[in-house]
Amino acid sequence: MSISFPVWCPSSVARRLSAFLARMRRMNPQLKLFLAGIALLSITGGIGESMFNNFLSDTFDLNAGARGLLEFPRELPGLLTALFAGALFFLSESRIAAFSALCIGVGMLGIAIWGASWTVMLVFMFVWNTGAHMMMPVRSSIGMDLAHVEHKGRRLGQIQGVGIAASIVGCAAVWILMKYLGAGYRIMFIIGGIVALGAAFILFTMWMPNAHLQRPKFVFRRQYWLYYTLAFLFGARKQIFITFGPWVLIKIFHQPAYIFAQLWMVAGVLGIIFQPALGRAIDRFGERWVLMVDSGMVFGVCIGYGYAHLIGSHALALGVLYACFVGDLLLFGTNIARDTYLAKIALKPEDVAPSLSLGVSINHAVSMSVPALGGLMWMKYGHASVFLAAAGVAVVMLFFSNRIRTSCP
Repeated sequence: MSISFPVWCPSSVARRLSAFLARMRRMNPQLKLFLAGIALLSITGGIGESMFNNFLSDTFDLNAGARGLLEFPRELPGLLTALFAGALFFLSESRIAAFSALCIGVGMLGIAIWGASWTVMLVFMFVWNTGAHMMMPVRSSIGMDLAHVEHKGRRLGQIQGVGIAASIVGCAAVWILMKYLGAGYRIMFIIGGIVALGAAFILFTMWMPNAHLQRPKFVFRRQYWLYYTLAFLFGARKQIFITFGPWVLIKIFHQPAYIFAQLWMVAGVLGIIFQPALGRAIDRFGERWVLMVDSGMVFGVCIGYGYAHLIGSHALALGVLYACFVGDLLLFGTNIARDTYLAKIALKPEDVAPSLSLGVSINHAVSMSVPALGGLMWMKYGHASVFLAAAGVAVVMLFFSNRIRTSCP
C-alpha cells in the first residue's frame, strides 16, 4: 500500500507558494503598506509588552499596590483617545496611524535613554501609550475600510494574525538577546523604538485621503449603548490580566523577562491559526456566539490565575499559569467581535471610527481605576481575591454578550 503526503511534497509546496505570491500581487497596495506597518508595530509590541513588567520590578522594585497605581498614568492616554482623535479630525486615519507609531517610537527611545528616573520614565511611558492607544481604533477602522462589506471580521482576523506572527519576532529578540547575549532593558527599548519609527515611515506613505476624513469629532448615540457597555466590561477584564497576570508570575513564581518572551511566542504561534479562524467564526456564527464563548473561557482563566498556587506541585502550578497567560493573550483577540458588532449596527459609516475611539476611552475609564483597587485587594486579601473579582466580571460579560443583536436599530 502506497502512502502519499500531499501537504509536504515539493510540488504541493510550490503550488501553495505560487498561489500565495499571486494573492500578494493582486493585493491592494494600501493593504500591503498597512500590513507592513502593523507587522513592525507588532515587533515593537512583542519587545515592549514581554519585558515591561520585569523592567518595572527590576528597576523600581514595585509592590502590587504601587504596580496597580501605576496603571492610572499608563492608561490615561486610553481615556483621552476620543479627545485625541477629535483633535486630529483634520487628518486621514492613515496619517493618525503614522503619528501613533511615531509616539510609540519616541516613547520607547526616551525610556531607553532616561528610563532610570521614575519621573522621566512616567513622561515617556505616557507618550508611548498615547501612540499605542490612538492606534487601537484606527487599526480596526482602516482594516474594515480595506475589506469587503461581508468579510470585515475575516479581514480583522487576518490583520490580527499578521500582527501576532510579527510579535513572535519581537519576543524572540527579547528571549535570545537577553538570555543568551546578555542584553539589558536599554538595548531592547532602543531596538523597539527604532522599529516603531520604521512603522511610522511606512504608514505615512499610505494614501487613503478620504478614509473618514469628514468623520465627526465626537459621537455618542444611545443606540450604541450595548457596545459602550461591552467596552466598559472589557476594560475591567483586560486591565486585571494585563496588570496582575504577569505580576503573579513575577512576584510569586519569580519568572524572568525571557520567560514572558517565550510565552508570547507560544501565543503568537497559536495566534497565527487562532486569529484568522476567529475572524471566520465571527462572520459565520456572529458576534454574540463568539463573545459568549469568550466570557466562559475568561472565567476559567480567572480561576486558574487565582488558585493555581494551591496545586501541590510547583511545576504543575507553573504549567497552569503559563496556560492561563497564553490563553488570555489569545482571548484578547475577541475584541474584534465588538468592533464588527459596532460596524454592523452603526447608523452611518462615518460613526464607526469616532465610536471606536470612544469605546477605547470608555474601557480605559474603568481600566485606570480597577488596577488601583486590585492592588489594594492583593495587598489585603491576597492575589486570589483579585481574580475572583475578575471571574465576576466575566459572568456579567456573559449576560450582556447574550443580548447582542446585529439587526439595524
